Amino acid sequence: MPLSTSSNFAKPDDAFRAVVEAHRGLNDEQSADLDAALVLILANHIGDLDVLREAIDLAKRRMIDAGQQQAQQQQ
Repeated sequence: MPLSTSSNFAKPDDAFRAVVEAHRGLNDEQSADLDAALVLILANHIGDLDVLREAIDLAKRRMIDAGQQQAQQQQ
């Protein structure tokens, strides 16, 4: 199964809002713990190591790209 990068949600804004709301009232450490637990639960649900690796690579590339854009804006 290839990694799907398009939205699979009928209401993607509601999905985003649900994740944001889950963090409401949490401190930074609790928020990081929630994110880690959510990632592991969803990774287990996917159950495909190749898809998980592809998702990890994509997330890393996005972080690097965002960091590079931020550095360029500060110049």
